[in-house]
Amino acid sequence: MANLLRQCTTALSPATRLCHRPALRSLRPSFSKRSLVAPQSSLVFSANASTASTPPPAGATSTGNPATVNSLPNTAAEMNSSGVEGAATAPEPVQQHTDWSKSYYGLSTQAFAPEIADVLLAPIEPLDIEVKPDGLIYLPEIKYRRVLNKAFGPGGWGLAPRSETNVGPKIVSREYALVCHGRLVAIARGEQEYFDPSGIATATEACKSNALMRCCKDLGVASELWDPRFIREFKAKQCVEVFAEHLPTKKKKKLWRRRDQPKFSYPYQE
Repeated sequence: MANLLRQCTTALSPATRLCHRPALRSLRPSFSKRSLVAPQSSLVFSANASTASTPPPAGATSTGNPATVNSLPNTAAEMNSSGVEGAATAPEPVQQHTDWSKSYYGLSTQAFAPEIADVLLAPIEPLDIEVKPDGLIYLPEIKYRRVLNKAFGPGGWGLAPRSETNVGPKIVSREYALVCHGRLVAIARGEQEYFDPSGIATATEACKSNALMRCCKDLGVASELWDPRFIREFKAKQCVEVFAEHLPTKKKKKLWRRRDQPKFSYPYQE
């Protein structure tokens, strides 16, 4: 454009150039050496833009690039998994913790799987049953924990306290909830006697075990121990009632023990 303007100006006569000098100056472009040199990036961009904006020839069918289109992610999850830069990351769900001291979440919503029910309802082994001297039969609390571990797996169940520990003059009690696989199963209050203030800590732990045994009744674990007919038959076959003397006081009383257990020892003597 500068060369063309120079040629037009030379063709005019000196008088004409003198008269029209202001107009010619307004038409002269303000080019500089620096402005004539375009950056390399702008040249590349211009080339790409011109190439992209060039329409296809007449009669040609634009098929695009289906392979590239199909390889692009369609959802946010696919964008995150494919590692696309700038892809929005979906927010993680907020974990809401259940307050088991008040909640009844999951109670009686669905039965457990048959394989779990078979473990819970399995008959107890006679060798696992113990008898107290007063004739009360029971299953040691560790047996209940083994049944729950076998049914739900270690860590698949737990006891959640639902009240503060109530310490009375002779008894410690507290209410617990049995939670299995994130569902409330049963609620029971455990209790334990103590005879000295130094034994309150031990009584608190025994109170928890007592609540566990009571909660397991709702799952059918060792339900035979609350069946009067089973109790009578078991004591008749597996237990014996004997007279024993309390050596310090020389008093005699009837005591129960298993037939396969040894005779009573101090402070009692058969």
